[in-house]
Amino acid sequence: MTTTSPPTIDARLAALLDKQEISELLVRYMRAVDRGDVETARACYLPGATEDHGGVFTGTADDYIDSVAEALSHPKGVSSHVTTNILIELDGDRAQAESYVLAFARVRTPEGTVGDSLCGARLLDDLEKVDGRWGLRHRALRWDWNHDMERSEGWVYGLLTDPSNLVKSKKFPDDLVYRSFGENA
Repeated sequence: MTTTSPPTIDARLAALLDKQEISELLVRYMRAVDRGDVETARACYLPGATEDHGGVFTGTADDYIDSVAEALSHPKGVSSHVTTNILIELDGDRAQAESYVLAFARVRTPEGTVGDSLCGARLLDDLEKVDGRWGLRHRALRWDWNHDMERSEGWVYGLLTDPSNLVKSKKFPDDLVYRSFGENA
């Protein structure tokens, strides 16, 4: 009978750090999408990476980013992507990750009005560590559900505050997240 010794604490810590870096990469990508930071979104992919966006797009990651860049960076574009349930399996400098995404987008409908759309999907990512940096090698999105609705912005049915007092998020590079560390808002 062959026995294998358990991984050392150093190996376990290295795996934990790799998983943290991958998790941050996945969340950084979504922040870039929501803030319209096209180059940060592009930088999450490795050179030659591919994107399978669940029947919407299949091709190179660069072509995918090019195809959505205008919509992402539009000054009136509103979206919010929440990444959850991140599971990562490591194999040396390669990894596979599955994450769930809850995505909200404000869109112009085919009728020309503005509507809101809420989608649930999963991302299945093949990642690789190249020159000490994790990146997406291939991403496949699979849709789970969708709910479209008319635009309604009552801000907690008017209970939150006067909407004119709300400080809202902005697009790249004007959003608060792009300020220098320690710089006040």
